[in-house]
Amino acid sequence: MMVWYFAYGSNMNPERLGDHRLRERAVQMGARLGGRLDGWRLVFNKIARTPEGAAACNIVEAPGEVVHGTLNEMPEAGLDVLDIWEGVASGHYQRRAVLVGRADTGETVEATTYVALKVGEGLRPTREYLRHLLAGRDLLPAEYWERLNATPTLD
Repeated sequence: MMVWYFAYGSNMNPERLGDHRLRERAVQMGARLGGRLDGWRLVFNKIARTPEGAAACNIVEAPGEVVHGTLNEMPEAGLDVLDIWEGVASGHYQRRAVLVGRADTGETVEATTYVALKVGEGLRPTREYLRHLLAGRDLLPAEYWERLNATPTLD
């Protein structure tokens, strides 16, 4: 069975989540398209593993706001593989079912995303980490991409 995974962070980079990279993750990918998650805001408050003070992405509920990202079709077993990379067992992120609007049709689909549990204040992403988000440019609205590009980084 195929499911939708909504990526709003580094997995928007097709090189990170694309088939050629996933050989080590043993996941076959289906469609990749733009998605819109209403009622949430993108924040950089997930404590990154390295370097100290670095952030990864997270999303928090925020009425009236929106997070853009990529909807990625994959076999259900692919989420088990992503759980490892997202650190679910060690309490870094947890899975969350969300309703995401497809950019191509406007249809709302149920997708799985990850919400951070290990969070902190005053964190910033590294430029290298932010580069992964910016690689989703092909599926992000221009103004959203510009806002991401203006994010202050640690380095």
